[in-house]
Formats: sequence, C-alpha cells, structure tokens
Amino acid sequence: MPVLNSGGVSFRDGEYRFNLAGENHGAFEWKGNLEDADPGDGHNVYMLVRVEGHGWVRYNGKQGTTVSMHHFNWDGAQRYTENAEIRACRNRGSLHPDNCSYTKKYSNGH
Repeated sequence: MPVLNSGGVSFRDGEYRFNLAGENHGAFEWKGNLEDADPGDGHNVYMLVRVEGHGWVRYNGKQGTTVSMHHFNWDGAQRYTENAEIRACRNRGSLHPDNCSYTKKYSNGH
C-alpha cells in the first residue's frame, strides 16, 4: 500500500489483503501506522474505509503521536468483499473542512 499523505496526516507501512470467503468474514483487512504529521496544529487525524455498498467507517488516531491500526471491514450479506477504498484525513474542526489524502481503491478481482 502506498503512503497516504495530506497536510498534517500520514498513513505509512500500510498493508492490505482480501480474505477468502469464510475467513475473517471475507473481509478487507488493513493495517499500518497513522501519524499526526503536524502535532503542533492541535488537530486529530483519522482513517476512512469503505467497502462496496456501505458508507465510510471512521477510525480515529491520537493527536500528537502515531497509532498502529489493524482492522477488518466487510459486508455481512456477502461471502467476501470485492472492493474497498481507504484514505487518511486530518480533522480541522467545525470552522474548516477536513483535509484527506487521495482515495486509494482496491479490488480483489472476484
């Protein structure tokens, strides 16, 4: 997985896999290190992940540090996940829009 960067946030050492049907719910499994790349700005960071047919799921980081993440996203109505999207974001509060990295899309080819 490439590094996902945007002002104040970085997701590094990312890895992913699409689990087989019946293994970990056939989930999109992902892990990596979410970094608050500008700890002095006072803003938190988070990851957004979406699998086909569902909305974005948010995974919060921790302000001023790097957090190791390892999660599984799946659709309970399907045997395996076919498509997933992921991006890293910085929460800039209610007065400014959040900024996010580009959205990286993955497909398992089933």
